[in-house]
Amino acid sequence: MLGKTANGLYWMFRYIERAENMARLIDAGQRVSLTRSKGADDWDGILQSAGVQEAYFEVYDKLTADNAIDFLLRDRRNPSSVVSCIDSGRQNARMVRTALTRETWEATNECWIDTRALLGAKVKPADLPKAIDVIKHRTALIRGAFHGSMLRNEIYNFAHIGTFIERADNTSRILDVKYYVLLPSVHHVGTSLDNLQWESILRSVSAHRAYGWVHNGEYRPSEIAEFLLLDVQLPRSLAYCYEKIVLNLDYLAADYGARVQAHETAHAIRNTLRTQKIKTIMDNGLHEFLEDFVSRNNIVSQQISEGYRFYV
Repeated sequence: MLGKTANGLYWMFRYIERAENMARLIDAGQRVSLTRSKGADDWDGILQSAGVQEAYFEVYDKLTADNAIDFLLRDRRNPSSVVSCIDSGRQNARMVRTALTRETWEATNECWIDTRALLGAKVKPADLPKAIDVIKHRTALIRGAFHGSMLRNEIYNFAHIGTFIERADNTSRILDVKYYVLLPSVHHVGTSLDNLQWESILRSVSAHRAYGWVHNGEYRPSEIAEFLLLDVQLPRSLAYCYEKIVLNLDYLAADYGARVQAHETAHAIRNTLRTQKIKTIMDNGLHEFLEDFVSRNNIVSQQISEGYRFYV
């Protein structure tokens, strides 16, 4: 397989996952902001977590909830907005069209058509939940079509690696929004406000019911953090994502008869998530742990791009 095809598949699925994750981040911000009275102040934290705070203030002089949501959802000046990501995902899909099944291409194209219509104008607050649901459903259809129709070969491996690199980044950022940015004060820990915010975070990563099955619905910060970081049964946990990243990298190593630097870095992260205890993470600082994780996850992404640029 050509390096540009591998790169196109990797970034196609990163962008599709990022579009859904951006919608989830907006959902998390919207849900959490309903529990507080500071208005736009909440969205500053969301912009920080999305990594677009600086880009936002290049466009707007003042922070408002309305502008922040629109910037994250449909502003093409934001390369990480939902609209920009779906455009970029489709462009990459066109580039690797011959590597995709018809079902995958059609699901991607339909997602692009529907979101362009949905986000052609600013979304009203009352319509925001429905818009977020449409984005999540359409991007899920792309993954479902791909999963159900593709050979389990290097095409599948590069697509899956892109998906889970992006998903791990998103889960860490959403958790950081709650724990570091949005908690008004340590005095609110354990209160009804704190519990409502944790419930909102779990819902934003589709983990609310799963958490209830495991922990009987008791909202304990350390248990929620452990669930989102270290539980290998949760499809959006950091641990689950890195089990999948390592697995697919190892498949590539077997196919091509060699390993690149990304293998060693990803294995090290996976082993940390396997052996780390939540008490140690919390004692040392959850925010610091998440910052370090995001940095190391970005290194893996860069090493994958560099390692397979010429090799494949």
